[in-house]
Amino acid sequence: MASLPLFIKYAIVFVVSMVPIIELRGAIPIAEALNLNIGIYYPLAIIGNLLPVPIIYLFARKVLEWGKDKKFTKKFFTWCIEKGEKGGKKLKESAGNNGIFIALLLFVGIPIPGTGAWTGTLAASFLNLDFKTSILAATLGVVLAGIIMSSGSKLVSTLGWLGLIALIFAIIFIICITIILKKMRLKRKETV
Repeated sequence: MASLPLFIKYAIVFVVSMVPIIELRGAIPIAEALNLNIGIYYPLAIIGNLLPVPIIYLFARKVLEWGKDKKFTKKFFTWCIEKGEKGGKKLKESAGNNGIFIALLLFVGIPIPGTGAWTGTLAASFLNLDFKTSILAATLGVVLAGIIMSSGSKLVSTLGWLGLIALIFAIIFIICITIILKKMRLKRKETV
């Protein structure tokens, strides 16, 4: 890959960031591995990740509903619908009606498997959130995911295995803090 023209390397980052499941979370480590300039690859990855979002919001649910009873698409489309409904339900349960914007933003922005702009936007369409709210939350979430992935990728590329271990510990720390805060919030609700 080192012999590829620079334009092609950036094009790879842009295209990979549009791919479902991989999205920007895969594109940024690829960009780092190719030693690309963060000032160029970061906006390209964000734009690539966001490009499908309005299309997903406006059309994905309709296409999935149409194809869920077709012979060749039934299994996959049904799986997608169930994933979207499950994601939407999970968001609503954790955030309620008032916190849905922040929940959607974090769902898209925290780079863990099963989350991202594709799933978050599909979940927003299943929750019947308005277009503007959904797109804004997805956009801010993608920017957050980009910051997290760029920081993590820079850390790993700069510090090597030591950086990877530090990143893993940082993620574990964040998860533990999140769990503790959630338990504290539940205890406060119980006492009220």
